Amino acid sequence: MNRLTDRRTVLMTAGAVAIAAAAGPAAAQSTDVRGAVTFEGGAVIPKGRIEIYLEDTAVQDEAQRRPARTHIESDGGSKAMEFALRSPASSTASPTLQVVARLERADGWLLARGSAPFAAGSPVHVTLNTVMY
Repeated sequence: MNRLTDRRTVLMTAGAVAIAAAAGPAAAQSTDVRGAVTFEGGAVIPKGRIEIYLEDTAVQDEAQRRPARTHIESDGGSKAMEFALRSPASSTASPTLQVVARLERADGWLLARGSAPFAAGSPVHVTLNTVMY
């Protein structure tokens, strides 16, 4: 009976190690980019859709230039909106990587745009500035 318990313990330990080894590289491949979007002058963010994405201006290939994106909806009553998006680990090393936010109305008309440099591990603050036509 003692031998069965030892074998079971060894198998459980080996299973736990295998699961941890499989989860380790997957967790290291991506990082969360967290931050907040505000409107210029501390005003309320107008109603619309805020498209937020990472952009590397040094990359020429359009498919690789924007490795991550998300969007949030503004109801027109908030002064700041928080966001989170996933970023591939390969893009965090680029010094030209920035977080870009674009506020568009429902009809697609661009109202405001802002950007901020990306620094791994620290929150990003993007201020939307009114677009002049």
